[in-house]
This record gives sequence, C-alpha cells and structure tokens, in this order.
Amino acid sequence: MIKTLSSIALAGLIAASISGCNSSVAPEKDADFRCKQEGVLAPKWTCVPMMEGAYAGVGITPKSAAGMGHMRTIATANGRQDLAQQIQTQVKAKVETFTRTTGVGSGETVDAVATSVSKQIAKIDLSGSKGVDTWTAPSGALYMLVTVPEATVNKEVKEKVKTSFKNDEALWQQFQSKNALEGLDKEFPTN
Repeated sequence: MIKTLSSIALAGLIAASISGCNSSVAPEKDADFRCKQEGVLAPKWTCVPMMEGAYAGVGITPKSAAGMGHMRTIATANGRQDLAQQIQTQVKAKVETFTRTTGVGSGETVDAVATSVSKQIAKIDLSGSKGVDTWTAPSGALYMLVTVPEATVNKEVKEKVKTSFKNDEALWQQFQSKNALEGLDKEFPTN
C-alpha cells in the first residue's frame, strides 16, 4: 500500500515538473506559420505546392549567369522531378489501398502488384506538365510551381494497373496454388 502511494506521489511530482517546464513555451498565437523562404514571406505554394485538380511540385534553381531562360528550364526540370516522386508515392499508396479493398489477394500479391505498378508509374510521361507560377527569392533563386492535371495521370495509372494485373496473372495463380496447398495441409495434417 505504501509502495503504491509513493509511486502515485512520484508520478504526480514528475507530471508537475513536466507541466512546469511547459509554461516557459511561448503561446501558439505568437508563432508565425506563414510561408517563408530565405527569411522573407513567400507564396504559400513555395512551401506547400498545391493546385486544385492537379498534382503540383516546386522546382528551384539558384541565380545563374546563363540568364532567366536557363533558370526557367532548370526549375521546370526540377519541378517535374518533384512531381514524378510525389506521383509515384501517391500512386503506390492508392494502388495498395485499391488492391486491399477489392480483395484481390493477400499481402504478398499486393506488394508484388504495387511494386510493379510503381516501377511503371515512375516512367509516366509528364508531357502535360507545365510551369504555372514563379517567384524570385531575394538571392535571385527562381521558384517555379509545376503542375500536371490529375485526370491525365489518373487515366494513365488506371491503364498501368490493369496491365500490371494482367502481367501478374501467372504470379497470382502461383500464389493461389500455394495457398490452396497450405490450406490442404492444414485440413489434412500428416504429422
């Protein structure tokens, strides 16, 4: 009983000291959550690239003696690379969710299909992508918002998923056979 009371008292003392430490933290209302680049306010899309109905990425290039045309080309290329990485990540998550919710196989098959689709998605042509906004930082660096319509990407993704499922049909049949044999072993154990 005494041990329990001393444990409770110790826990209370620790909680009080922790909450006492929190009182020195500045209130959240004083925090500035606006987008800043190089210490100055910047367009929100430079921190969180977003555009309704499109996948969006940001390309950044430092100031160059080669001129603005060269900078725009590099920023666009960097933005497309950012788009490709984002799309691949989002598509993999969506494909895994799709395959799980439709009940097409177990974890091994889902992983195989998702990996196959992700590798194909990485090769998606971003020809519909374009720079839609720019901002020049105090250092002269160029920030470019690059987008590609979601509908374009989603259409291509659906085609890749269908192709991937067809290509992985033999793998799926092999997996089902393995599961059937394991189920048979469980129903009719020999040991």
